[in-house]
Amino acid sequence: QVQLVDSGGGSVQTGGSLTLSCRISGQIGSGYVMGWFRQAPGKEREGVAARSSVGGMLYYGDFVKGRFTFSRDIAENTLRLRMSSLKPDDTAMYYCALCVIGPRPCLLNSAQYTTWGQGTQVTVSS
Repeated sequence: QVQLVDSGGGSVQTGGSLTLSCRISGQIGSGYVMGWFRQAPGKEREGVAARSSVGGMLYYGDFVKGRFTFSRDIAENTLRLRMSSLKPDDTAMYYCALCVIGPRPCLLNSAQYTTWGQGTQVTVSS
């Protein structure tokens, strides 16, 4: 049983910065991808960033444009999403998620992710 608890959301002004965290508990295994997704009211879920345990490959959504950085703190067993130059369009509920590597690629395909955090709200005011 794997549990993901995400946190760090809040309210910031345009151009501000925010760092989200995802605490991982339970046994994951060796072949997996950890990802961040977001969803705003009335909009589809979007892939934000993901990192594979195999080779450490990183993937970012097109809207990130160098503003976000995905990292993992091994000692604390925590994922972090550092966000800067935030825009009102970044306002959404953000979720961390786990994808077990298999025949279909994880990447930023939300349907492939099997375990999700509860979500943390990010609000960016103009």
